[in-house]
Amino acid sequence: MTAVTQFTHHGMIFVPPGYSLGADMFALDEVKGGSSWGASTFAGGDNSREVSEKERKYALHQGRYFAGVVKRLAATK
Repeated sequence: MTAVTQFTHHGMIFVPPGYSLGADMFALDEVKGGSSWGASTFAGGDNSREVSEKERKYALHQGRYFAGVVKRLAATK
């Protein structure tokens, strides 16, 4: 997150998905990455942990969310 301020200083548009995924973000039934800042995953020190289905779902959601914002920005030109 420290890099975000530097990148935005140079013109990057940061599009965090916020809490737009809904209830899956708040589920406590398993260890998972992801926050209102964006998708992430927990990695095991020995590389034994795979990306969970919820983490994968959130990453896909973030990609679609970002694409929707880009599409709306492109339509304003």
